[in-house]
Amino acid sequence: MNYWTKLSIDYASQKSYLDDLFQVYPTIPDGIRDVDGDLWKKTEKAFKKKDNDELMKNLLKLDLFPIKDSYVAYLKRDKSAIDRNPETINRLCGRLYEMGLASILTRCSEPKETNRQIGPLFRRWVNNKSLGIQPVGLQEFLKSKGNAILDGGDAEMMAFARKYLNYKRNKGLDFIGRFNGKYVIGEAKFLTDFGGHQNAQFADAISTVKTNGVKAEKIAILDGVLYIKGNNKMYAETTKKYKKYNIMSALVLREFLYQL
Repeated sequence: MNYWTKLSIDYASQKSYLDDLFQVYPTIPDGIRDVDGDLWKKTEKAFKKKDNDELMKNLLKLDLFPIKDSYVAYLKRDKSAIDRNPETINRLCGRLYEMGLASILTRCSEPKETNRQIGPLFRRWVNNKSLGIQPVGLQEFLKSKGNAILDGGDAEMMAFARKYLNYKRNKGLDFIGRFNGKYVIGEAKFLTDFGGHQNAQFADAISTVKTNGVKAEKIAILDGVLYIKGNNKMYAETTKKYKKYNIMSALVLREFLYQL
């Protein structure tokens, strides 16, 4: 097994892994979403009048629609479909009336899902000089010869990797650095559970480390449930199928970079 993967597994099973990981991913849920006061008054009025079309039009303007339904996204993108599809609107509104105004407001005010909040947290941690050096912009990164970390967005990092490192994936990166004269690229993910979207996130990071022809060390900076020893698919693939690749926790990343 890759040394850094084993080190990450040992860290997760023997040390205060979650306590320490909170420094990287402080995933405290945001407070409730703000619901526009005027828009909510119109929603209440339409609800009390049982005006289905008006109720839908107002609720679709909110950041979060109060019920999960496969047809809502279409209606959000094409408001004119409300008038053409009365049975769909009646079906949705029936569920809304059954919920009641108080429950509708509660659902519309729910915090963003944790998974949607954690995306920028790894970069914020890196930008806090957690790896020992302060990330710099593109021009300074290009001019410097010593250890450096590129501070940039997905598109800028991808463009740099394509131009200078022969990176050909159409996918942004979370980390580009240069340590002891070697370039390092990687994606960072916090895998909070097994299945579905999380498996896709895992596969996405693995695709980066499997990319051929890149003139850099490729790493998957993964944290979360994949390090739990057991029969789960992520652990099995991490320790067997992908055991030769650089898969590691953010908590051992600094050690990895300085030993290059």
